[in-house]
Amino acid sequence: MTNRTIGYIVGSISSTSINRRLAKALERLAPEGTTLVEIPIKDLPFYSVDHDADFPQVAVDFKQAIADVNGVIIVTPEYSRSIPGVLKNALDWAARPYGQNAFNLKPTAVIGTSGSGIGTAAAQQHLKAILSHFNAPTLGQPEGYVQSTPGLFGEDGEVTNDETAGFLTGYLEAFGDLIDRYAEVPAGV
Repeated sequence: MTNRTIGYIVGSISSTSINRRLAKALERLAPEGTTLVEIPIKDLPFYSVDHDADFPQVAVDFKQAIADVNGVIIVTPEYSRSIPGVLKNALDWAARPYGQNAFNLKPTAVIGTSGSGIGTAAAQQHLKAILSHFNAPTLGQPEGYVQSTPGLFGEDGEVTNDETAGFLTGYLEAFGDLIDRYAEVPAGV
């Protein structure tokens, strides 16, 4: 695929999120022909089955944003050895109502950063279990555990470490390959 659009969801709504900086770094490092766009989650209300008959417009727009991209990268911090509640809420909206899962066969990748080398490992494993249930083909390798050090990511997405920039570029290329493989799969398969 020569041109692709990848959506990214940041699992933190903090204005100082290092995972948002990681997402901006991915956006900046995207290979030629690839555009990354944020799929925001901060305005989604708490999910309840009471909404299944009449989804609020923000949830309809969220699901449409997932449908409109070739793949989704979920950039998540780790909260209490799992994914943040705001991210789980967004995933619940994406998967409902029953039978209308926006992630079904949507190529997906998971990455995260923290001060620890594998600080998002537990969150990513929980997230991958959810994505497996959603029938979302998920990038297995390379795994994206990025240790954030002061100044590693600039506000504008600049990566100050060449090794980290190289890893992130390779990560995006591997995800692009996964997207391309699924683009060749006939509909309904």
